[in-house]
Amino acid sequence: MKASIHQKYGPPDVMELREVDKPFPKDDEVLVKVHATTATSGDCKVRRADPFAVRLFYGMKKPKVGILGSELSGEVEAIGKNVKQFKVGDFVFCGTGGNLGANAEYVCLQEKSAISLKPFNMTFEEAASVPFGATTSLFFLRDKGHIKPGQKVLIYGASGALGTYAVQLAKSFGTEVTAVCGPKNLELVKSLGADFVVDYMKEDFTKNEKTYDLIFDTVGKTSFTKCKNSLKENGIFLAAVAGVPQFARMMSSSMSRSKKLKGGVASMKKADLLFLKELIEEGKIRSVIDRRYPLDQVAAAHKYVETGHKHGSVVITMIPQI
Repeated sequence: MKASIHQKYGPPDVMELREVDKPFPKDDEVLVKVHATTATSGDCKVRRADPFAVRLFYGMKKPKVGILGSELSGEVEAIGKNVKQFKVGDFVFCGTGGNLGANAEYVCLQEKSAISLKPFNMTFEEAASVPFGATTSLFFLRDKGHIKPGQKVLIYGASGALGTYAVQLAKSFGTEVTAVCGPKNLELVKSLGADFVVDYMKEDFTKNEKTYDLIFDTVGKTSFTKCKNSLKENGIFLAAVAGVPQFARMMSSSMSRSKKLKGGVASMKKADLLFLKELIEEGKIRSVIDRRYPLDQVAAAHKYVETGHKHGSVVITMIPQI
């Protein structure tokens, strides 16, 4: 099978298309023929080994996992003898999480892992972008932020892969949403349900005296310190991108009875995909796709992701959509 591979850490050009062995499903696994996958900011970090801690998980000198991609959609081609929930021909969407490997023509996943039947009202391309951005935003808003109806929530970086889902999820939980993004994407985030939009090029939301129960920074471009006065008493700042200084601050703020900084690493779970599938089929969540690239242009996709100017997701199309 064909796969996009990087055999060393470095810039996007280290990505190349190669023939590799097609996987064979074990007794508890499902073999999926990939129709669409994505290129994400997380993929780019692994490819660059930035931060350096990436090497602890993926190889110190060179990548142990040469195939990137943490989400996909496709068709079940084969199943192991113990698989009960899926059958050959099922359309599915899946998250491979830290195991990566989705930027390939075929992927094997355990039946108990983050794999679910594809929402009936999404294309393969649309469904492929759900497992990373939507589950990560769900993890922060619901599991870390304990989001509640009636709260006021601010999403910073509202037009990105996490942000577009975060706006919609926050609305689905019955909150008032303020979305912060650049001028080109104001109408987009309004269309996703944001009650208020802030153009960060024209306005600094931390200086307008408004306060929020939750502030979710999806892109790592602001900070708990800067936003503290914009949090209500007992408010929570959610940091999707956090380094050592932020984790140290989390430890100290966790001991406070007042405003808190929270972060963490989201894992992809089957239960979360099923939860999101229901919201999608109810029409409460949709995907936003910026650009599409074929598998042999993953390097170009990474270059675009790293510009920091994309909105929504960047999809790698394996099988042209009809």
